[in-house]
Amino acid sequence: MKSRMQPQDRPRAWQRMLSGRRLDLLNPTPFDIEITDIAHGLARVARWNGQTIGEHALSVAQHSLIVEEIFTALEPEASRQSRMMALLHDAPEYVIGDLISPFKAAVGLNYKAVETRLLSAIYIRFGLPGEPPEHICKAIKKADAIAAFYEATALAGFSAKEAIELFGAPTLIPESLALRLAKLEATPTTVAHRDFVRKFNELTEP
Repeated sequence: MKSRMQPQDRPRAWQRMLSGRRLDLLNPTPFDIEITDIAHGLARVARWNGQTIGEHALSVAQHSLIVEEIFTALEPEASRQSRMMALLHDAPEYVIGDLISPFKAAVGLNYKAVETRLLSAIYIRFGLPGEPPEHICKAIKKADAIAAFYEATALAGFSAKEAIELFGAPTLIPESLALRLAKLEATPTTVAHRDFVRKFNELTEP
């Protein structure tokens, strides 16, 4: 007779956070999500698998700030809610990490389902719709692609031609922003963490 699997024998699907919360990756709830945990995690997750130049890795926290800034440039009339959705668009990576696109494609839909459920719980935790409106979602994706272009060419060793083929031409943003992004440098973990929390607080102030 087969023995029944005991609870302690089941694979652990929760992650303990520094805040003391236990976040279940398979069934996340807004009650187990804290911005301090998100900022701490994203500031320590490297974009491009760490394959970037400079003393510091480009963190997902810094990337998120760049995307929010580009999104705001693309959508100058956007509400604070929409800008918050842009800032938090990669927030699930504070617990599941930043998998590069080729690996996400190899993993398939199971990974995407976990990521989508977690992002929805994060949005709800901070008073946002569980899923962004379609036009906001498209604008965030556009901002994300523009950010990827500049990160790729400034830090990850891509030529402009390669980056355009992968992410599209970085159009529609002000020239001053484009010039600044062309000289992008990765910031230290502590700076990325501080700036992410500062932007979050700015967007949630009454």
